[in-house]
Amino acid sequence: MIALIVGLVVFLGAHSIGVLAPRWRDAQIVRLGAHGWKLAFSAASIVGFVLMVWGYAMARTEGVVLWISPIWVRHLTAVLVVLAFILVVAAYVPNTYFKSALGHPMTAGVGIWAFGHLLSNGSLRALILFGAFLAWSIAVFTARRRRDREAGVAYPPWRARRNAVAIVVGVVAALVFALFLHGPLIGVRPFAA
Repeated sequence: MIALIVGLVVFLGAHSIGVLAPRWRDAQIVRLGAHGWKLAFSAASIVGFVLMVWGYAMARTEGVVLWISPIWVRHLTAVLVVLAFILVVAAYVPNTYFKSALGHPMTAGVGIWAFGHLLSNGSLRALILFGAFLAWSIAVFTARRRRDREAGVAYPPWRARRNAVAIVVGVVAALVFALFLHGPLIGVRPFAA
C-alpha cells in the first residue's frame, strides 16, 4: 500500500503544482527553461504513475473488501466512464460545449472516471486510488474555476460539429479501451461474464 500512496502523492502532487504553487512553477520554468520543466514534470509523472500501478498491483494480495456493489453498478460505471472519455477528448477539441460550460473538461472527466470506479470497486486499494483521484479532481476543478472567474476568463462559443467530434471520438476510445485494452493492461475485463 505504501508504493500506491507514494505514487499517488508524486503523480497528483506534480499535477497540482500549477494550482497550488503557480508562482513557484513559473519560477522553475524560468530557471529550467520550458523544455527542462516539461522534462522534470514528465519524469515525476512517470515515476508517480509507475509507483501507483505497482503499488495497486501489490495491494491486490491484501484483498481488504469494504463493500460489494450490486451487479447493475457495473453498467452505471460503464456509462460514467464513457462520459469521462468524452470529456477528456473535449479538452483537446476546441470550441466544444463541454469546454465552454466546464472550462476544464479533462479534470471533470477524471473526477467522473474516479467516481464511477469507486462505485463498482469496494476494496481498500480501490478506495485509496480512486478516492484520491476523485478528491484531487474536485479540489483542482474548483480551484481552476475560481481562478477563471477571478481572471474573467470567457470561453469561446461552442459549435455542434466540434461536439460531435468529441462525442464520437470519446465513445469509440472508451469502447476500444474497455473491450480490448482494459483486460491486458489493468487485469480486469469490465464486461466479462
